Amino acid sequence: MKKPTILHIDSSARVARSHSRRLGKIFVDAWLAERGQDEVIYRDVGTNPPPFMTQDWIAAAFTKPEARTDAMKATLACSDELIDEVEKADVIVLGAPMYNYNMPAALKAWFDQIARIGRTFSFDLSRGDFPIEPILRGKTLVVVSSRGEFGFQDGIRQHMNALDPGIAACAHYLGASDIHTISAEYEEFGGERRAKSVEQAEAKARALASSIASGLKAAA
Repeated sequence: MKKPTILHIDSSARVARSHSRRLGKIFVDAWLAERGQDEVIYRDVGTNPPPFMTQDWIAAAFTKPEARTDAMKATLACSDELIDEVEKADVIVLGAPMYNYNMPAALKAWFDQIARIGRTFSFDLSRGDFPIEPILRGKTLVVVSSRGEFGFQDGIRQHMNALDPGIAACAHYLGASDIHTISAEYEEFGGERRAKSVEQAEAKARALASSIASGLKAAA
């Protein structure tokens, strides 16, 4: 039986003092404490962002594989590498800090490289008004995030939250229908509320990792 693989993505521009990076590491460490032999693929798009989509990228992606030139293949090389990682993963841990109420540009670039016809989705107008169908299936997505303000999921700033809905809208490209979101809030406020939010988020990350890993162990 194939051992599960975790794909761990960090997208924070911060290397030091990044709470999304810390939450992602806490989750992965807790997972490995349960299942130490599982594979972890790590990619830091925060410090090494994927290239943005270009006209050449779009032309290459919409050209049939057998008709692509060497230049087109080179243009899609990063996309191929990123999609290969997603294909291999069973659990995707996505470090996604909230920047200006949305995802970091580097993370959006990662999604754009992965959302690709023939690799992660098919397109058929015979399906009517919903011609896009995901190719990948059965993956679990864990989003770990830090937010400067508060009340973005079920509170006073829910209407300003473009991060969580944006990730959920793109999750089908990853083959993920099971999404868990853990966030630490109040970063710009500090104080007791911030400390409590961080403490709760870290506890949730450990508990979720243990729960999912233990469930796989029991099913094996």
